[in-house]
Amino acid sequence: MTRIKICGITNREDAMRAAKLGADALGFIFYRGSRRYIDPGIAARIVGSLPPFITTVGVFVNQSLDEIASLKEKTGIDAVQLHGDESPEFCNAVPYKLIKALRIKDNIDREEVELYSVQAILFDKHSEDSYGGTGRSFNWDILRNLDISKEIILSGGLTPENVCQAMETVKPYGVDVSSGVEDSPGKKNHVKLRKFIEAVRNGY
Repeated sequence: MTRIKICGITNREDAMRAAKLGADALGFIFYRGSRRYIDPGIAARIVGSLPPFITTVGVFVNQSLDEIASLKEKTGIDAVQLHGDESPEFCNAVPYKLIKALRIKDNIDREEVELYSVQAILFDKHSEDSYGGTGRSFNWDILRNLDISKEIILSGGLTPENVCQAMETVKPYGVDVSSGVEDSPGKKNHVKLRKFIEAVRNGY
């Protein structure tokens, strides 16, 4: 079963609704440059109120190991996602369950991907002026039959309308959505949330 991560959670209402609808993981962005940044204190309260089956992921962009460790301890998140320009060496020094985001232009260097000692690679659309959350997708065929040793999480421009096509093309371990189920940055549309999760689970 494809795992579903709802990213850019900024409030308890959206978090609880996503959990009730069947999301597997929720993402909390601790990068201040993001329009979906969440205060760590608020994130900690939300994380503490979630059902135990929800995996909570903190999203960081070019932040230090010390800051990542401090925020993980403060908020109680389960895993870390690095969504910036972090090197393989930096990732290898992170002592937590780790997702590394790679932003795709026109192709993938498999050997480069394999340099990252992480549990999963999240593939997102490359943007010159943003580290994610653009609502734009890339050519999923680039990932068709990609043979790597990490789990693949697909992100970038996913919506309730196109996620099944994306899954059929890539066959990912998981899908990650933010802007595709929002009314505005950080505010989820609960109808779109339901439709997205139903599409993933039921294949329509």
